[in-house]
Amino acid sequence: MPIEVRAATIFDDVKQVLGPKRPDANVCWCLSYRVPSKENRTLLGEDRGKRVRELCGEDPPPGVLAYDGDEVVGWAAVHPRAGTSFARNRKIPHADDADVWSVWCIRVKPGHRGKGISHHLLAGAVDFARANGAPVIEGYPVDNQGQKVDLTMAYVGTRALFERAGFTKAADTESVLNGFPRVLMRLDLGASPR
Repeated sequence: MPIEVRAATIFDDVKQVLGPKRPDANVCWCLSYRVPSKENRTLLGEDRGKRVRELCGEDPPPGVLAYDGDEVVGWAAVHPRAGTSFARNRKIPHADDADVWSVWCIRVKPGHRGKGISHHLLAGAVDFARANGAPVIEGYPVDNQGQKVDLTMAYVGTRALFERAGFTKAADTESVLNGFPRVLMRLDLGASPR
C-alpha cells in the first residue's frame, strides 16, 4: 500500500510517533524548536503531551504524519520559521527575509526504517508548506558525507535526503550535531523538485 502523508491534526496519531511509553516521562514531543525555550523548559511530563494536543488543533497543525494504510509510521515537524526558535537561532543564519517555513524533525517509527518513509515525509512537509502559502521551505540537516549518523541524532535529516527532494545548500551554519556540521538547505516552492 502506498505511503500517504497528511496534516498532523489527530493527537493520538502524533502520540504514537512522538509520545513516551510512560505519560509522565520528559521526552521532547518535538517541542524544543516549536515553542519558546522558556515555555519548553517549564513543560514537564504530561504537560508536554497536552501542549502538543493544543498544537494539533491549531491552524496550521504542527507537522505531518506518514501512514501505511491505517498505521501511522512517521512524523515531520514543519511550521513557519517565525513561529519557531529558528527565528532567533544565532547558529543558523537567515538567507533572506522571506516568509520561510522550516522542517526540522523527521522521525520514522522503529520497524519502518529503511523503507524510504523519510523521503515521503519530507515531500509531504514540502507539499503541506506549499498548500499553506509558503514561498520557501528550509531545513537544517547534517552534512554527514555518507557517514553513519546516530539514530537519536538523525531526526534533522541528512544533506543527501534534502538534495534528493530538490533542496539546495543556501549556507553553512555554526550548528554541529553528532559531530557533523549542519547546513541550511532551501527549496523555492515556486519551483518543482527534481
